[in-house]
Amino acid sequence: MVKKSLLSLCLLAASASVSAQVSFDDYVLQMQDYAKEKGISEQTISTAFQGVKLYESAISADKNQPERRLTLDEYLKKSVPQWKINQANQRYQKHKAVLNNIGETYGVSPKIIVALWGVESNFGKFSGSYDVISALTTMAYEGRREDFFKSQLIDALTILDQGHIERRNMKGSWAGAMGQSQFMPSSYLAYAADGDGDGVADIWNNPADVFASAANYLSTVGWQAGYRWGRQVTLPESFDLSLISSKKENGKGLQEWAELGVMRHGGADLPVDEISAWLIEPQEGRYYLVYDNYQALLDWNRSHHFVFSVVQLAASIRD
Repeated sequence: MVKKSLLSLCLLAASASVSAQVSFDDYVLQMQDYAKEKGISEQTISTAFQGVKLYESAISADKNQPERRLTLDEYLKKSVPQWKINQANQRYQKHKAVLNNIGETYGVSPKIIVALWGVESNFGKFSGSYDVISALTTMAYEGRREDFFKSQLIDALTILDQGHIERRNMKGSWAGAMGQSQFMPSSYLAYAADGDGDGVADIWNNPADVFASAANYLSTVGWQAGYRWGRQVTLPESFDLSLISSKKENGKGLQEWAELGVMRHGGADLPVDEISAWLIEPQEGRYYLVYDNYQALLDWNRSHHFVFSVVQLAASIRD
């Protein structure tokens, strides 16, 4: 009983927020000093932190994310309903010329680009109404992931400092993910791209820039043009399940997987190709070999359920 109490106290202390140590107003002053140390201009600091506020709703959302793990089928039923499939097809046809041009430029499937757009922000309808500077300052102040959110806050201030967007228009999610592609500030700085040649990478309002930014992201992290994302497979009865892993160092060639008895779902042999593959089990008893394109999507969001929602929505888009 004593050990349990001590453990509980240690865990409580480890997760204690910065708010237990300083007021939010004092923390904002600290962040202003920190931003100055990081080279952000005084004018941007003055403008960015004017009117910054504590979002209690963001703290609540962070601490109360759903704990029950949905099965893959349950998740896909919720995340890829028929109405979203219909809208994905409509948006694909509407922007087809731009999407094809961007797809050719970056070597990324236009259907995947539209699917990411749909999954992340419902095609731009729900990109977040939180003030990003306030949201990031709030999440840093909460303390559980202070270093991460402080870094994102500096990146957001850098975006303002470089003149990419006006302060009042920098909106996003409670966690600071921005625009129709839901890029964190670090992702914006690394991958945001101008899709229509106007000299601006506007992921908040311009679909062409949203498409180009998503394509640039995937291309940069390893998307392979002309390849699929993966396929469902069947394992032999004696298979070593410890080989299930999406870690990059655990990839094997398709021939190696074939020699271990892995077959296509339905019993056919695996294709002969010199590409790396990883074995995953996104739902109990359901196995897939996934390739570099799956890994690129997993780099975007480290959730297998998220990636499957993207590839399923993409597969539902007709030419």
